[in-house]
Amino acid sequence: MTVDTFDEAQDARADSPDEPGHSVEAAVAAGETVLAGRFGAPIALVEPELLEGSGPATVVRARIVSSPFGLPRTLVIKRYPPAVPGVPDPFAQEAVSYQLFTALSAEDRMCPELLAHHGPSRVLVVEDLGHAPTLRDKLYGSEARAAERSLLSWARSLGRMHATTASREADFDALLRRLGGPVKERMGWAQTTGLACERLPGRLEETLGVSASGAVRSVAAAAWERSCSSAYRAFSPVDLSPDNNLVTSGGVRFLDFERGRVRNALIDAAQLRVPFGSCDGALALPAGMSDAMIAAWRAEVSGIWPALADNDVFSAHLLDHQLVLVWVRTWEILGDRREPAAALVTWWRDLADYAGRGGAEALAEYAGDVSAALDKRFGPGLSLPLYPAFR
Repeated sequence: MTVDTFDEAQDARADSPDEPGHSVEAAVAAGETVLAGRFGAPIALVEPELLEGSGPATVVRARIVSSPFGLPRTLVIKRYPPAVPGVPDPFAQEAVSYQLFTALSAEDRMCPELLAHHGPSRVLVVEDLGHAPTLRDKLYGSEARAAERSLLSWARSLGRMHATTASREADFDALLRRLGGPVKERMGWAQTTGLACERLPGRLEETLGVSASGAVRSVAAAAWERSCSSAYRAFSPVDLSPDNNLVTSGGVRFLDFERGRVRNALIDAAQLRVPFGSCDGALALPAGMSDAMIAAWRAEVSGIWPALADNDVFSAHLLDHQLVLVWVRTWEILGDRREPAAALVTWWRDLADYAGRGGAEALAEYAGDVSAALDKRFGPGLSLPLYPAFR
């Protein structure tokens, strides 16, 4: 089936959005058509199951009736609505992310395999990893050991993802360009972090009465510059929420690349120290867990980035990105007028602790003052609770 006949088939299958089951049926129809175009023969899908997701796509699991092409028994179809002008396209980001990983060997592929896709119809068909639990399931379960093993597996998988994509930025950009996506996505991150690092001290002084010295502002500006540098760049899913990670027998596998891009990998590594800090509803991990996760991540990337094997160099980089993550999240939360509650108190308290260990005395004092002021205003006695598995 040619691209032209694919488009004709899609037009012929279009039905009214008011029809019951429209989204599921349309996704299955699109999946059948894109598979036929990819493999050159009809492939019937049955028993569709709508899967929950936080993104804009309709996500459906379906079973293949029969196939001569060695395809898995079930697969997942993602059908996206039209792109919104002026907004990064989640279909393009995800399609290119899967293409990047599908070109790797199976052992280096930290996600489902891309089986077929079609840009004009905004459809992806990917391997179904089954009903494996998510990392969130483990963290909200009742077995601490199982949660600990899953977190370490997640950190190793994240490190391997970074190590195997560290030299693939040009490939990612080329693929994204073919789908019409904005290649220089990094500018958005640079602008957001730059704005936060420059203006957050003023907002905190206004809100909490805590002023930042020139030394603290200089440390934040330098951390921002290093987070935007060309060093240590690799692919990132960006959305590292625990429910986007499946705990399989072969290790943790990442799902949902709707914001996937190449950026400084240490921004992701900082979330091992500020667990899932970019996600709403993040909780805390027990003492020592973050250090163990960081060691697992570091073991995977030190071969590709030998400088990170030096403890002083690595600690300085990690503190930089911890600062950036905490400042950006604080800027976002205060800007949305959400109650910071225990999360910000804990993150700033931890930043003060790690800054003190790293000899950044001015930053340690400032972070401690911010944490205390937040606790005084919204507490007192606030502390982020542990994930249920560790209580």
